[in-house]
Amino acid sequence: MTILRLQREGRSKRCGMADDGRAERLKSSHGGDLSRLDIDLIAQVASFVGTSRELLDLALACKSFGWREPRAALDWSWAEEIARQVVLTGQNDIEGARITLPQYVRGTTTWLSILYELERPLKFDTLLGSGIEYAGDGRTSVRTTGNNSSTCTAVASIYVMDSGIHYAEFQITAGYPFIGVVRPISNLDPDRFADSSFQFFGERWYDDFLAARSDEWGDGDVHACEYVSYNGYMSWTNWEGEEDDAIEWDGMEGCKAGNTVGMLLNLDEGTLTVFKNNRRLGVMRDGFSGSYCWYATAIGYSDSSVSIKRGEPPRA
Repeated sequence: MTILRLQREGRSKRCGMADDGRAERLKSSHGGDLSRLDIDLIAQVASFVGTSRELLDLALACKSFGWREPRAALDWSWAEEIARQVVLTGQNDIEGARITLPQYVRGTTTWLSILYELERPLKFDTLLGSGIEYAGDGRTSVRTTGNNSSTCTAVASIYVMDSGIHYAEFQITAGYPFIGVVRPISNLDPDRFADSSFQFFGERWYDDFLAARSDEWGDGDVHACEYVSYNGYMSWTNWEGEEDDAIEWDGMEGCKAGNTVGMLLNLDEGTLTVFKNNRRLGVMRDGFSGSYCWYATAIGYSDSSVSIKRGEPPRA
């Protein structure tokens, strides 16, 4: 795969322009047509070039990889086929987490764009309620828009944690958001809540949440649990009348703008541990089992802004 090696080493920007002539010889030997290659060889290519950025560079550098393949068996380019195989074979899987394809993946969406999304899976991909918007590119940061009467929520809904240990950092840049975990809920349509407030502790939605229950929730009864950054209190609910709101726990501290809240969900032990600026505060709640997603909730009057990213738990 001479073209791949040349492209990855940055020695050729276009096929056929390598100074040693190897790319030209490959092109002439195949007449610039890669249709003779079979799917097995494409799978081998994917083992060398697998990220969406690399594949896009390859498609732009070499028309034989970037142009649509005319054969009936392949209705897109080789670059798209490699991206499709990477997505479907789960090469970007994260241990203990399940990355679900969003419902909007259809129509003109390309396999390269899907791969790009899956390479950066931890993001606020679902915004619920009025008065919330993305604060930048990548959907990792959100902020309230000044609607003082609105409570709104951002969910990392395609990043579903099923087992093992997971750590996320929430950088607070303004206000006092609530940060926590919630069950994956399949019937959360952003359009439905676009003109109203939304939070996972809103009793009027409890029946809707429970209607989306699936086997992946397991037998546990902690369906939503959140840390209140203003004072460090914890709230949890099972959406069936059993819940605690704003209760104290050992080690609790509040956080403000400029602080980073670390959340460690250990599904092997069923615990949720909170860190403040890499300092362990303590176990906020236990009793977790089944599947969960990260989320952040903000109230309009608090003028909140928060970002999320994956990280490694502090050693101390």
